[in-house]
Amino acid sequence: MTEDSTDLFDDLFARRVVPVLVPMPAPKAYSYAVPEGMAVEPGSIVQVPLGPRQVVGVVWDGTDDGSVDPKKLKAITRAFDCPPLSKDMRTFLDWVAAYTVSPPGLVARMALRAPAAFDPEPMIEGLRLTDTRPERMTPARQRVIAAADNGFAWTRSGLAHAAGTSSSVIDGLAVQGVFETIFMPPPPVVALPDPDYAEHRLEGPQKQAAQDLLDSVDVGGFSVSLIDGITGSGKTEVYFEAIAATLKAGRQVLILLPEIALTASFLERFQDRFGSKPAEWHSDLAPRTREKVWRQVTEGGVRVVAGARSALFLPFENLGLIIVDEEHDPAYKQEDRVFYNARDMAVVRARIGEFPVVLVSATPSVESRVNGDLGRYKPIHLPTRFGDAALPDLGLVDMRRHPPERGGFLSPVLLRHIGKAVERGEQALLFLNRRGYAPLTLCRVCGHRFQCPDCSSWLVEHRFRGQIQCHHCGYAERTPESCPECGTFDHLVACGPGVERIAEEVDRHFPDARTIVLSSDLMGVKRLRLELEAIARGEADIVVGTQLVAKGHNFPMMTFVGIVDADIGLANGDPRAAERTFQLLSQVTGRAGRTGLKSLGLLQTYQPQHPVMQAIVSGDSQAFYEREINEREKALLPPFGRLASVIVSADTRADAEGHARGLRQAAPKVSGIGILGPAEAPLALIRGRHRFRLLVHGRRNSDMQAFVKTMMANGPKMRGSVSVQLDIDPQSFL
Repeated sequence: MTEDSTDLFDDLFARRVVPVLVPMPAPKAYSYAVPEGMAVEPGSIVQVPLGPRQVVGVVWDGTDDGSVDPKKLKAITRAFDCPPLSKDMRTFLDWVAAYTVSPPGLVARMALRAPAAFDPEPMIEGLRLTDTRPERMTPARQRVIAAADNGFAWTRSGLAHAAGTSSSVIDGLAVQGVFETIFMPPPPVVALPDPDYAEHRLEGPQKQAAQDLLDSVDVGGFSVSLIDGITGSGKTEVYFEAIAATLKAGRQVLILLPEIALTASFLERFQDRFGSKPAEWHSDLAPRTREKVWRQVTEGGVRVVAGARSALFLPFENLGLIIVDEEHDPAYKQEDRVFYNARDMAVVRARIGEFPVVLVSATPSVESRVNGDLGRYKPIHLPTRFGDAALPDLGLVDMRRHPPERGGFLSPVLLRHIGKAVERGEQALLFLNRRGYAPLTLCRVCGHRFQCPDCSSWLVEHRFRGQIQCHHCGYAERTPESCPECGTFDHLVACGPGVERIAEEVDRHFPDARTIVLSSDLMGVKRLRLELEAIARGEADIVVGTQLVAKGHNFPMMTFVGIVDADIGLANGDPRAAERTFQLLSQVTGRAGRTGLKSLGLLQTYQPQHPVMQAIVSGDSQAFYEREINEREKALLPPFGRLASVIVSADTRADAEGHARGLRQAAPKVSGIGILGPAEAPLALIRGRHRFRLLVHGRRNSDMQAFVKTMMANGPKMRGSVSVQLDIDPQSFL
């Protein structure tokens, strides 16, 4: 090597070194060299070599500690022309990683979900009118010139549409120099919302609630408001006022919704108030739309996003308000890779960014209710329905006294009221939180039960599709004609009801009624939206649905709601079972009578004296919350204590149990923290993997993360097929 080439080699590696966080489960950022002439800063999105691949990464905070020889470092391949992740965003991602005990790269990956958007959107070719005019003028050419004679640039298709002519006319004018070609920025994915587009229609309690909320927003800085209002009380209209104030201040807004893909009615209400729809963000977006939204959010062009929980990780340019609608909904909990609760992380993001967050629910979570009672959150209560619409009358149907006919699941009381609603030209809703036709199929001769070969769960019959299916791993097979155990034909029996079976029973009793089944496994998102719109227009008489019917929909003609099995959510050991049952049933019965029509809700139950049933029919939610909070406090359950779930899974039961026992033995001895298990998880087998669970229980001020990390570090190394899932603050106990 010559002297000159040696100098060149040394210069090549005498570069700045920066940490880069790559989207993989590594414990920290990797060091990379910055090529000469490349400008990067913390937050810059870059492309780096990782083994044989090129991956996207983010330049992270920190500097080179000198422990790595720069000559051994790989260099950043390219820096994308993209706004960097802000300091607040990077702090938020670090906080989520530390709290959930997750690799920081996997958390950062959630903010980088649209790689095609890291480069600027291409400019669009457009046309602008010049002073030149064609030699021969025709009526079509006159219309084109008149439409373009406003000084603005047009796309070919837009100008042709505006002038009512074909693109060939415009091409001919362009050839003669009547138009010049220019390049325009890409159009916005949604129009800018106008905070003054429509007059707000608030009254009495809504006006006061809106003012209380605006007081918090106007003060600025971090605050948490909890809007607690009964169904139909105008909660959405109230927080629309906070959105308007934030937009007037020039800042962006994020609205989190548990099922954004199904809430077309919300998008329409937003458009009625602000003149345009918000940008959507959820898993069903087309890739190109997703990229446009991501890019325009980072550049500040999109002012309002309505999205599912993943929208929390969008890198907003100037976020100033987060709304968490239906804050109690379990859909906010992600249970894959990074386990987090979007409601709680929304509060963290607002605190880091020093702006307000608003939690909204007709049935707040116990955690939020306690925070409101203790003054951590500002409670805003809406006690009456908007427009003085009356709440539905609620009652219990004791199934021991009013049993259904043989082979049926609907009591005569329920059937009678369904018939009355249909006769009046109104709508009835039957709710059962169980998909398919029947949850179990068995042989009456030998007792064989159809179970998933890969999971410890029964196969659910879906008669509409002619299949029996596992709802945990997706395994499916054609509905058999004979028992595989004894070979007997015509002796397979469906046990228990799903929504398809209830719809079949409804059709038997009301053959002339227009009945529709709403279940997420029967149709895609687009069709579900169409079906919900049809119901809102009164194009169905009887609706049979799962929990998706409880998601804030407004059905003007719905005057009767029947809960087919109100006890279904209470039959497990989940410490949140009573709370979730109360929330779900309250939300479902709240679909009735929202426009002022006299309405009724009936709950079929075998436990009419259960506190949840009594709380719902009496309307005394305060008594229910007091009882539930008292029980939680006695048991030191959240929010008065902390939980962490550790699920160990492996291809064999022995490997899973052995590793779980090793973790238990490695757990540190810490005052105020105990560990239960290992025990087989309630779903002991999923996708062919055996599962054992440890449950860590500590006091509210316990350092659960440090405990779990020490246990993992001192425990056995993961070998073979063994894997471990950590869930801080678990919502599911399956």
